[in-house]
Amino acid sequence: MSEADQRRFSIFVSPLRGVLDPQGQAALGALHSLGYDEVEDVRIGKYIVLTVRGGSEERVREMCEKLLANPIIEDYRIESESG
Repeated sequence: MSEADQRRFSIFVSPLRGVLDPQGQAALGALHSLGYDEVEDVRIGKYIVLTVRGGSEERVREMCEKLLANPIIEDYRIESESG
């Protein structure tokens, strides 16, 4: 596969608003215990980078819906790197 055939996508996955985020709550508590009382909320998600051969954003969206994100409790955003 040549680099010309490759395309990179960045996927940002985060919990939906209103969905409990235990990791975020733990980080919030830890930040407060360290004296960072100005922090009001923490949401922790995932950052995924895909390099695909001749891939389209629609195919990457399908991957997100079927595997990379849980649309019931998570939201995601896809960014394509020009190549």
